[in-house]
Order: sequence, then C-alpha cells, then structure tokens
Amino acid sequence: MAKAVLRGLAAAVLAVLPAVTSAPAHAAQSLPLADAVADLPVATEIRDGYSRDKFRHWNTGDNPVDGCNTRAEVLLHEAVDPPAVGSGCRLSGGSWFSYYDATVVTSASGLDIDHMVPLAEAWDSGASAWTPQRREAYANDQGAEASLVAVTARSNRSKADQDPAEWLPPAADVHCRYLAEWVATKLRWTLAVDDGELAALEGAASECPQQTVTYEPAV
Repeated sequence: MAKAVLRGLAAAVLAVLPAVTSAPAHAAQSLPLADAVADLPVATEIRDGYSRDKFRHWNTGDNPVDGCNTRAEVLLHEAVDPPAVGSGCRLSGGSWFSYYDATVVTSASGLDIDHMVPLAEAWDSGASAWTPQRREAYANDQGAEASLVAVTARSNRSKADQDPAEWLPPAADVHCRYLAEWVATKLRWTLAVDDGELAALEGAASECPQQTVTYEPAV
C-alpha cells in the first residue's frame, strides 16, 4: 500500500514539473564577430577538381511552381521597388540597392546574384567532399539572407572568387557587415578558412567590436 502511495506521489510531482527540452539541432546562433571567427575550422584550401558545373544553379528556387528560378526569386525578394513580372518570370522595371558599392540599379540585367562565399572558395573549403545534392542546395541557398545577394555586375566580377584577405567591397562603411555575412555563411555550411583568410578575419574583427554574426546551420 505504501509503495502504491509513493508511486502516486512521484507521478504527481512529475506531472507538474516543466518538461526539459533540448535546443533544436539547427537553432540560430548569434555571437560577436571575433567569437564567430574563432569558431571557424581551419584547413588548407585545395582547388583540385573544381568546376563551376559541379554546383547546379540556378534551379527552380524555393517555389517550384512560380515559374521563377533562384536568381529571379532573389531579385524579387531584394527589390527596393518591386519589378513587374511577365511571362516566363521576365522582370521589368523595379530598383535595387547594391550594398557592395552603394549603387542604385534600375534594371535586373545590371545585377549579378553573388554567392557570398563564391562557389570556388566553397569547393576549396570543404564542398569538394559534398554530394552533388548538397552542392546544389548551397548554390541556391535562400534559407539565409546573407547567402545570395543582388549586387552590381561590376562589383561581383571584381570580387570573383576572392576571400576577405584579397577583396572587400568598395564601400568602406559596409566592411563589418560584409565580414559578418562571410563568416556567417562559412559557419552555416561548416566551411573552413585557410591561414591567410583567418588572419585577415581576425584583424578585421578587432576593428568591428560591435558587429555580431547570426547564422543557422544548414540542414
């Protein structure tokens, strides 16, 4: 009888205790830039075997039935003034702000969609070991604002496949933002940095003490 009473009391206590839940495996994280840089894995970059064709882009985007590919969906999302959408997702009108060079663009054809961490850099930093499906997901990633960004064609082509040790946006006042978005993308996809890149990021982080990095690990 006593054992039954004790079991009943234990069950009652458990019923009123708050449930203990673990943090989601892919919860967003936010931390100072310097701490985020310290979390980056470090490895030697290897370009062997790289081809842009190994990253399928642009695919049908987040909405496969809207008739727009990833490039067009990013342009629609980032438009300051929305463009008109015609047959075949042809965009006309509208305007965009290219934050790399503080330039207003009024024609979609004047914009490139930049991979924050270029495809070649991603390959060098770990994507060479991914499946084709994961590389496609990376190349079309709209799950994070920083991953794909509409910028002027000239700034994107000036950047090419260079990392922050070699290239920063022409607009000096956005350097801290750019570095945070670069680091966020590398952390999101668990991409490594090499020694030169790490040194540049560490030096820049000291000049951006108020900058935070927010990212959510890619599934």
